[in-house]
Amino acid sequence: MDIRIKRIDTSLPLPEYKTDGSVAFDIYAREDAVVEAQSLGRIPTNLIIATPPGYGLVLSARSSLASKKGLWLANGIGVIDQDYAGDGDEILLSVYNFSTTQVSVERGERIAQGMFVRIDTASWIEVEQMDKKSRGGFGSTGK
Repeated sequence: MDIRIKRIDTSLPLPEYKTDGSVAFDIYAREDAVVEAQSLGRIPTNLIIATPPGYGLVLSARSSLASKKGLWLANGIGVIDQDYAGDGDEILLSVYNFSTTQVSVERGERIAQGMFVRIDTASWIEVEQMDKKSRGGFGSTGK
């Protein structure tokens, strides 16, 4: 699949899949950033990506982001829509520093990963009653 991409700073690498079996590509920080303790921050990724029709771009933290940096993606994941691809639409990562000290992110550091996921758009059919029996809510399958 060919993906249109624009880098703000062309001296930083394109996203890359690190192994033949990787399903997600690495995303780098465009600039140095400091996220204060127990605060939100935004880290520019250097990327504007044209997500193709029929797909969504899902961003997640690298597995080491929490353990090595003390950062979480603020929303758990990031979802990049197909129409977020204009010249000023750089992808920013919203992160939360859950530690008690400020965290530094260096320019060029791998901080997140992205994957393209096939999507469908739903057409809603409103009904008065559902056909299935209720399961009972949170934890209902563990009883």
